[in-house]
Amino acid sequence: MKRYSVFAIARQAMSYHQGWERAWRAPEPKKEYDAIIIGAGGHGLATAYYLGKNHGIKNVAIIEKGWLGGGNTGRNTTIIRSNYLQDPSAAIYDKALSLYETLSQDLNYNVMFSPRGLLMLAQTHHEVRGYLRTVHANQLQGVSTEWISPAKVKELVPIMNIDGPRYPVLGALYQKRGGTARHDAVAWGYARACSDMGMDIIQQTEVTGVRTEGGVVRGVETTKGYIGCKKLGIVVAGHSGQVADMAGFRLPLEAVALQALVSEPIKPTIDVVVMANTVHGYMSQSDKGELVIGGGTDSFNNYTQRGSFHHIEETLRALIETFPIISRLKMLRQWGGIVDMTGDRSPLISKTPVGNCFINCGWGTGGFKAIPGSGWAMAELMAKGEPGPLAADFNMWRFREGQFIDESVAAGVAH
Repeated sequence: MKRYSVFAIARQAMSYHQGWERAWRAPEPKKEYDAIIIGAGGHGLATAYYLGKNHGIKNVAIIEKGWLGGGNTGRNTTIIRSNYLQDPSAAIYDKALSLYETLSQDLNYNVMFSPRGLLMLAQTHHEVRGYLRTVHANQLQGVSTEWISPAKVKELVPIMNIDGPRYPVLGALYQKRGGTARHDAVAWGYARACSDMGMDIIQQTEVTGVRTEGGVVRGVETTKGYIGCKKLGIVVAGHSGQVADMAGFRLPLEAVALQALVSEPIKPTIDVVVMANTVHGYMSQSDKGELVIGGGTDSFNNYTQRGSFHHIEETLRALIETFPIISRLKMLRQWGGIVDMTGDRSPLISKTPVGNCFINCGWGTGGFKAIPGSGWAMAELMAKGEPGPLAADFNMWRFREGQFIDESVAAGVAH
C-alpha cells in the first residue's frame, strides 16, 4: 500500500491523479480463514485491524451484507467522549478516545478527529448533582473532565440561551478532549489498513447460517457459499440477535431505531459539541456548515433506517428554546440507524455458549465513540479466548448475575 502524504499528492498531480490505487482490495472469499468477522462497520473493521496489529492474526475475512460502513457507522452524529460514570465504561471509552487522538497517524488516513470540546448541559438540579458526582468519579478514574458555570457555558457557546424559562442552563460537564471525527473516514481508514495486511473485505455477501460441530463453530454459510473458520466474531450491531439465533443462542438486547438530521449549511456558529440530556437533544456543526442534530431512540422496537416527523418535532421543539438562532433553519436530510440496546445500556464483549464464537454488540446509541477501544478489546478476546481487562466486565451473563453496568441510570442518557 502506498502511503498518503503531501508528496504523494504532488506526484499524482503530474499525471492528473490517474495513478491512485484502490484503497482496499475486493477479493473473492477463500475456503477457510483463521478468523471471520461478520460486519464491516467500524467495530468489525477495528477488531480485524487490532487482530493483525496486536496479535499477528492476519488470515482474516470481514464479511459485510451491504457495503462497507453502510450501517450505523455511516448513520451517527460522530460524538466522541469518555466521561462516563461507571469504571468499566470510563476505561473502555477513554481507551477509545486515546486511540482516536493518534488514529490518523496510525492508519495513514485522515479521520478528521476534531477535539473541539464537549458540553453536557445540566438543566435541572438533579443533573447538577449527577454531573458533580461524575466529575469526582472521573478524577478517580484518571479521566479529564470538569464542571463549569453557566457563564463559562455562555462564553463557549454564545448562541445559547442559558436563561430559558423551562430549561435554564445551571452549568455543564465539560470534557476538553471530547469532540467529533468523520464517520466514513474511520471505516475507510481501518478498511485500507486491514486490506494492506492481507485481510479480505468481502462486501455484498450475506451470512445465512452459522455451522457448528460439537458445540464449536466451524464456519458460516453465505450467499457466496460456505466459508470455514477457526474463530468467529459477530459484530453486526442491530442485527446481532438474528445472527446469534443462527448460531443457536439468544442475546439480552433489543433493536430500535435512532434518528438524526442535519440542517442546511450556515456560517460557523458553534465550535463545541453540546448535549442537552434533559430535553434529549445534542448538536454540533460539521465542516460543511451543517448543524448535526440527534435525539433519543424510538419508543418501540423496529428495524427502520428512515426518519419520521414526530422525531423532528420532539427533538427540535426543546432545542429551539436553548438555541433560538436555529428556529428558522431548513432541514436538509434525516435518517435512522438500527441500534442494539441492552438492559443496562452497556455493551456486550463476550464469549458465547458456542465455542470459539465471540460477540461484540449492545453499544446502543454510543457506538461510534467506542470504535477503537471496542476493536482493541474484541481483538484481544478473540486472539486469547479470554477477555482482557477492558472487556472482562462486559460479558453476556452479567444480567443473570445482577452485575449491571448501568450507564442509563448513572447518566440519564447513554450517548
